[in-house]
Amino acid sequence: PQYGLVFDAGSTHTALYIYQWPADKENGTGIVSQVEACTVSGPGISSYADDPAGAGASLKPCLDKAMKIIPAEQQRETPTYLGATAGMRLLSREQNSTKAEQVFAEVAKAIGEYPVDFRGAQILTGKEEGSFGWITINYLLETLVKFSFAEKWEHPWDAEVLGALDLGGASTQITFQPGVTIEDKNTSVFFRLYGTNYSLYTHSYLCYGQMQALKMLLAALHQDSSTAQQISHPCYPKGYQENISTANLYNSPCVRAPSVPSSAQVLTVTGTGDPVACSAIIQKLFNFTCGANRTCGFNGVYQPPVRGQFFAFAGFYYTFHFLNLTSKQSLSDVNSTIQTFCRKNWEELVTTFPQQEEYLHTYCSTAIYILTLLLDGYKFNEHTWNSIHFSRQAANTDIGWTLGFMLNFTNMIPAEALEHIKGHQPSLWAGAVSFIVLAIV
Repeated sequence: PQYGLVFDAGSTHTALYIYQWPADKENGTGIVSQVEACTVSGPGISSYADDPAGAGASLKPCLDKAMKIIPAEQQRETPTYLGATAGMRLLSREQNSTKAEQVFAEVAKAIGEYPVDFRGAQILTGKEEGSFGWITINYLLETLVKFSFAEKWEHPWDAEVLGALDLGGASTQITFQPGVTIEDKNTSVFFRLYGTNYSLYTHSYLCYGQMQALKMLLAALHQDSSTAQQISHPCYPKGYQENISTANLYNSPCVRAPSVPSSAQVLTVTGTGDPVACSAIIQKLFNFTCGANRTCGFNGVYQPPVRGQFFAFAGFYYTFHFLNLTSKQSLSDVNSTIQTFCRKNWEELVTTFPQQEEYLHTYCSTAIYILTLLLDGYKFNEHTWNSIHFSRQAANTDIGWTLGFMLNFTNMIPAEALEHIKGHQPSLWAGAVSFIVLAIV
């Protein structure tokens, strides 16, 4: 087999995905498989803005692990990539591009110490992140191409492509094939894969990933609070209390600082466990009004009506998995489960989930945030709710943008149907003349 490595440098953490595929034969479907996923310890690389060397050093244990998996004689030809998402988008665009460049330089230096074919570190656009996630899902679930009983690669005519819903720490993406012409070219992406054209709707909302959204929520509660240093938090469980500094609360470009900046101080946040009030304050993070004669998602961004089946992964999956809501429950069951969970007091939660204490106080707010995003933001309803599949993996492979990214950048998905390129290839992909067409307008 041949191997490929992709680092997913997210806003809250980094993971290294190790993929393999057969070099010399058409061996059925699911050509590329995931061998290993290694989680890098520590925060995302954007957190190392003031310690760039630390970002590089953090990657080494996972690279060491990869070197034990990939045979020594194949390491030098192993394509290796690092893709950074919304955390680095925020750092480079909104805060400090020099610091972002220093982080990338140190990351590249660290990877360069290993005998791999390093092809660079880059920041993905929101469009790329959404599009590559869509390719990953549809590649793994064989809606793009499959190996038929006639022992040839065919486009499965009866297969409906699936939409992708991704929730990270700093951004969220929606990508699907709508049943209508896309009116806003800024939200369209075109692919030609295996001889079939796909015109997709995709949009990424920066600052609406779960960590940044919860930060915006806390800042809104602070600014609405009648007492300067006390915050009542309806989404946190009753009996929960924590201290947070204003410096930490307002250290993100997603969070608007108050018009009259307060001096650095410590705020006491107290949970009140009120899901109705929690839902009301989360609604205020969004603007759901649309311009004249337009369908939109939120904040005035054009979006056609959702259509088809969707896979919801990353943060969508992890929160709903914790609440045991990944088994196709009805919307009313989901609602009542979340309401019940949100009314539990802190002592009861700690007793029930003793191993989960670090994030336990955030599950209520994240769950209500997800419901608000899917229903009011993306406009799913009780009829289309059942088209959402909450999942972490497909075909034993983690769902995310990394596999689609690698398939694209290693030219493993041909643009034309395979029968058109048969004569050119000693192996399945090697001779494909024209590869995946990704037109990001």
